[in-house]
Amino acid sequence: MELYEYTVHELIEKLEKGEVTSEEITKSYFDRIKEIDPKVKAYISTLEEEAIAKAKKVDEDRKAGKAVSKFAGIPIGIKDNMCITGAKTTCASKILENFIAPYNATVIEKLNEQDLVYLGKLNMDEFAMGGSTEYSAFFKTHNPWDLDRVPGGSSGGSAAAVAAEIAPWTLGSDTGGSIRQPASLCGVVGLKPTYGLVSRFGLVAFASSLDQIGPITKDVTDSAMLLNLIAGHDEKDSTSMDIEKKDYTKSLVNDVKGMKIGFPKEYLGEGINNEVKQAILDVAKKYEEMGAIIEDCSLDIGKYATAVYYIIACAEASSNLGRFDGIRYGYRTEKFENLKDIYKNSRSEGFGSEVKRRIILGTYVLSSGYYDAYYKKAQKVRTAIRSAYDELFGKYDLLLTPTSPTTAFKIGEKSNNPLEMYLADIYTVPVNIGGLPGMSIPCSLDSQGMPIGFQHRHHIDGKAPEFVGIATRAEFHPGRHDHCETCSVRHIIECGDFMFETVRSPVLHLADTAESVMGERSGPHHIGARRIVIGIKSQCQRLVHDIPENGLRICVDKLGIGSIGEISLIDMRHHVDHAESSLVERERHGQLRVHYGERGTEHSGIPYRNFLMSLLIGYH
Repeated sequence: MELYEYTVHELIEKLEKGEVTSEEITKSYFDRIKEIDPKVKAYISTLEEEAIAKAKKVDEDRKAGKAVSKFAGIPIGIKDNMCITGAKTTCASKILENFIAPYNATVIEKLNEQDLVYLGKLNMDEFAMGGSTEYSAFFKTHNPWDLDRVPGGSSGGSAAAVAAEIAPWTLGSDTGGSIRQPASLCGVVGLKPTYGLVSRFGLVAFASSLDQIGPITKDVTDSAMLLNLIAGHDEKDSTSMDIEKKDYTKSLVNDVKGMKIGFPKEYLGEGINNEVKQAILDVAKKYEEMGAIIEDCSLDIGKYATAVYYIIACAEASSNLGRFDGIRYGYRTEKFENLKDIYKNSRSEGFGSEVKRRIILGTYVLSSGYYDAYYKKAQKVRTAIRSAYDELFGKYDLLLTPTSPTTAFKIGEKSNNPLEMYLADIYTVPVNIGGLPGMSIPCSLDSQGMPIGFQHRHHIDGKAPEFVGIATRAEFHPGRHDHCETCSVRHIIECGDFMFETVRSPVLHLADTAESVMGERSGPHHIGARRIVIGIKSQCQRLVHDIPENGLRICVDKLGIGSIGEISLIDMRHHVDHAESSLVERERHGQLRVHYGERGTEHSGIPYRNFLMSLLIGYH
């Protein structure tokens, strides 16, 4: 198992036992970045020289017996709208293409206190305006599950980096779902903390009353750990909450019995993909089986949230981006004859189409004669939405909703239709409007093998946000399963007899070898992808079968009692013509018999009947 495959809490354990050094971990990630990122394109810039030097220093201090943080030497990726002294902070925009940050964001200062190592700055939609990372001024980021699809946005680089295992964890920012939506589309965990819990100082502003920095991780334990590091009061941020410091990892328990969970019926109506809908219904059913009380509820006013969000966000963006004028810093046009030309041409040439669109809309709703009709009314509806949440959280501990109405869409599919792109935020923006915490957790795959995420929302109790603790109780405590020698298996979340499992295959890391084994379509499309499978832990047995004719080893987890079910050896992207199929039959005496079919005869996916299986492919 490679170092980049471990979760952060596992890497910390290895460091504490002396099994590995920070330098080895850091170099493992940079080797991985050089191999994978040319295809995924998650990083705008890397900081290899600085990172390795810092990792070496941490190793020297640890060897000398000096007191160091348990996080010292752990790598992390940073979204490119957070300032790191001496490093470029571009916001994926031409207007800041060569801007070198003269100071650290508060979250960076907090990470520096723990001696974390920065791998680099991650791609995003320009100024965090977008939901697909297609609006970066430099290049598009690709979803590691399928390079023809978007990773979501605006923190698409941050989510894709974790999914492709070119960063163990990352920081993103969430204005209307920009952490949770890409986390859902990339099959990782994304947390948007309560507004004000994490300082925004040093985060380049998009919409100041909505922006919030948060973690994107492989599992919820890592999410709680990273939130511990970045949360806390900051006198440099006037909206920062002055609350008692908490350890969110102490709330990681396996108990949802008696918890009341609201299930807003409006979120399963028109516009949601049928496979996403079924996955969320399955999650709700599982909660009931675990002892939670699921009740349908109504959040009818939530249908106005998207309109409210785009009015308020664009209005604040038009104000915040007024500073980029070609005079104080950033890009300056070479085509000018007077001061007006500098302003006009610098902004016209420096900003992309989506940023211009939102600035124009924001300026319009703030203009004389329209302020009351749009902006003021939007603020009133915002208050009403908050009141509706207050009422619901008087009855329920949590709200359960989808994260996104669809799985990842094709690159270019929605970029020419801004309204369709905006409507993709329908399940995430209400959280930002209300200043609430929200978390996206992967729960299933669609028929194309793309991840589906579900979302929890929790109330602010006025003292300290308890979301991570409650969320991990309801969203399953992270767990791990044993690894076989040839394959990598990781469970993201586990509770009682229920588990969610991510499956990685070494095939995904060896594009050239994979091509020769699985056909030309398996090349770059599979790099770093992961597959989520649902299983029943108590009935899990591992059997290994060899297939001499193609050199692959199949590991089958028998996860239930049933008669006959079909599974396919598939790539982690979607069905391919070169798949190998198998028929699995459980005989009366409990043995598992595997029959191998012809290549290309089976559709991708695992039909679930009376039992469930996870399948992975690895080399001898």
